[in-house]
Amino acid sequence: MAQDNLVKLVNKETGETYWSTKNRKKLAGIKLEFKKYSRKLRKVVTFKESKK
Repeated sequence: MAQDNLVKLVNKETGETYWSTKNRKKLAGIKLEFKKYSRKLRKVVTFKESKK
């Protein structure tokens, strides 16, 4: 994985993080938002892109 394409996804409620890649050419001005599994809450919640 290229380090400059890495994106940190954070859940605001629990502070949990996921790491993902992002195509910077296609998604230049868009913040990513994924529904992922939270281990602390034991359900699927929204994780939003934040600064590294």
